Amino acid sequence: MSTPPPRATTREGFRYLAISVVLFGGVWPVTKDALAHATPLWFAFSRCAMAGAITLLLLAGLRRLRWPARADLPAILAIGLLQLGGFFALTHAALALIPAGRMAILTNVTVFWLIPLSWWVLGERVSPLQWLAAGIGLLGVGVLMQPWTMTGGGAALDALPGYLMLLGSSLFWSIAILVTRRLPPRRPVMELLPWCFAIAALLLLPLALWREPAGGIGAPSWPHAAFIGAIAAPIGTWSTIEAGRRLSGIRASVGFLVVPALGVLISNLWLGEALGWDVLAGGGLIAASVVLAARG
Repeated sequence: MSTPPPRATTREGFRYLAISVVLFGGVWPVTKDALAHATPLWFAFSRCAMAGAITLLLLAGLRRLRWPARADLPAILAIGLLQLGGFFALTHAALALIPAGRMAILTNVTVFWLIPLSWWVLGERVSPLQWLAAGIGLLGVGVLMQPWTMTGGGAALDALPGYLMLLGSSLFWSIAILVTRRLPPRRPVMELLPWCFAIAALLLLPLALWREPAGGIGAPSWPHAAFIGAIAAPIGTWSTIEAGRRLSGIRASVGFLVVPALGVLISNLWLGEALGWDVLAGGGLIAASVVLAARG
């Protein structure tokens, strides 16, 4: 039986968790508002480029900046190409089609990918409770997508590519997690972030030049880009990692559920997005799936 962390460490974990929730809870509403004067891929590129620069300066100031070892490369490539670059490319493009509140919920649904892939690829034992969690998570996605409204065409059908991109982005995230489980890095993930963000930026730059040659970020959206790229991404990621180190898996998983809840609330109050039964029911099902997966 594992020893619970000391009380002081747990308090520190909750402080880091609070910072992570506040910063990441507003990311998708802020990004949605920014896309009124910015194109998705250029905004995603700015996010990674600024976050890479800030994490590099942060680690240099802490004297923890090191060249990655060869054993760290699989994790750096998986995080940089999939969890950051691929994830941001798909989610930012999807945000042009989907409300920010739904985005805040759906970007957290790695459960229904991660559980079957862990069983199939890594050969891990999956409990009945975790299989149930995957099924409930998939049901929550179905409620948010509302496939029964797409038969007549219209706006609901127009959003389908966005939902498919979100499912793809969560698959990228899940594969990155599997790679880091199978080939864990020697150094803490925090010390690898500058290299991960740099790889993501190098992936996004040619995509932006190709898909959005006339795009960019307008003057009204630069404050949004600065908040997300220079504050939320580096400091929020650092806080998330530190909270995960200090809290139990169940406490961390349940605590991070506040992020999508805050995203939905901000989207409702700031952007005027409707808070319908499908958002509440779908979000509740996905939250329940995360809790069950953590307990399983």
